[in-house]
Amino acid sequence: MKKVLAFVLLLALLMPACMCEAGSGIADGTYVPEEFVFSGGTGRVTITCPEVSVENGAATAKLVFSSRNYTSVRIDADSYEAEVSDEGAVFFVSVGLNRAFTVYATTVAMSVPHEIEYQMYIALGDVAPAGLRRTGSMFLRYARGFSVDYYEGGYAMISVEDGETYLVVPEGKETPEGLHPSVTVLKQPLDNIYLAATSAMSLFDAVGALDTIRLSGTQQDGWYVENAVKAMENGDIIFAGKYSTPDFELLIREHCRLAVESMMILHTPQVMELIRLLGIPVFIDRSSSEAHPLGRLEWIKLYGLLTGREAEAENVFEAQAAQVEAIDSKGGSGKTVAFFSVKPDGTVTVRGSEDYIARSIELAGGSYVFTSIEGQETNASVSVTMETFYMTAKDADYIIYNSAIEAPVSNVAELISVQPLLSDFRAVSTGNVFCTHPSLYQSTDKIGTFIDDLGKMLSGETEGMMFLNKLN
Repeated sequence: MKKVLAFVLLLALLMPACMCEAGSGIADGTYVPEEFVFSGGTGRVTITCPEVSVENGAATAKLVFSSRNYTSVRIDADSYEAEVSDEGAVFFVSVGLNRAFTVYATTVAMSVPHEIEYQMYIALGDVAPAGLRRTGSMFLRYARGFSVDYYEGGYAMISVEDGETYLVVPEGKETPEGLHPSVTVLKQPLDNIYLAATSAMSLFDAVGALDTIRLSGTQQDGWYVENAVKAMENGDIIFAGKYSTPDFELLIREHCRLAVESMMILHTPQVMELIRLLGIPVFIDRSSSEAHPLGRLEWIKLYGLLTGREAEAENVFEAQAAQVEAIDSKGGSGKTVAFFSVKPDGTVTVRGSEDYIARSIELAGGSYVFTSIEGQETNASVSVTMETFYMTAKDADYIIYNSAIEAPVSNVAELISVQPLLSDFRAVSTGNVFCTHPSLYQSTDKIGTFIDDLGKMLSGETEGMMFLNKLN
């Protein structure tokens, strides 16, 4: 909270308050603010805003200071006298909504009257940020983890499910005054990006935006995206340290304008804060949380927006969506599938029943076997004991070993050497054992192709697969 309030203070110092169109877009009436933020003073006085009244487009806020020693407040050139009550010192002031503003409050608690500066923000209703006029929103068919609203002048507001909000400011345009303190500003052009979210690289590549990435959180030999490998060979993209240990000096020297991180950064919050302290905005990619595989892919539209390639992103998405929808329309095969990997300690990792891998199997016409295990109603990886895995998957029609997170295997014998109990599995006896290509998790832009591979597997085909290999 202290950091939020500090940001409000900085915002107020850098930007003059703007009170135009205070209640624009809100019907007349009395409302309880959705949010009230204030900072300043000594911290001993509490300020609340229990209600806001709107009349003819003008907003009046009720501000209540816990101390009765406040006699007046000033906002720009307008002064307001206190109404002392059991609540404290009460003021009814004209304000702008959904924008930061400064209040100067006079107290007589000291030997002489003293004016104290506060910064405030009142959020109410569907008012556009900082007076921008909304023109529409991004059409999303499957993604649930983010939304985008468009505003006049080419501005766009991105809201992510983690509560983070980003305002995209077009090149050559000014940042609006009075933004909510929680809004992160992304000024285009967004180049010299530090990309630590490996699953996003293919999305940048698919829309032709690798030229916006200068810094990588993965070494050259860790990439399966061919154009990313070439870019690192040519020196167009350079390694800048993994997500948990970035080279901060390099980020500064290369004028990094945005850090795109995976959710792993949440395990090292101090690193994220240090990047932000350098003045570099941080965007966390949460596409892996999407339950539908096309929802995961649809994040390409967000990166298309950031890099000015929305049309290209739309084309890539629609092509993959058409491929998936064509497969899904064929109906189910009735075949059961287990998707797993084995850790060195013998435990087994499977995907949750709400995960995009499980949904991909279903879209391809299969039935994912791990749906009744306790704790499986998730969209993430889950560790289970070998006993549980054995009882659930031994009769599956197909088993797929996940070589994207564990060492690849080249044949069934090698897989059985990893875990001998697999020799009892039905899929082993029928010859229906497959493994994924290590590039699977970096190929977000080809999710339709992966589902097509699954469909081929279920129909007995093995030719032309990109992400699945049949083990002999």
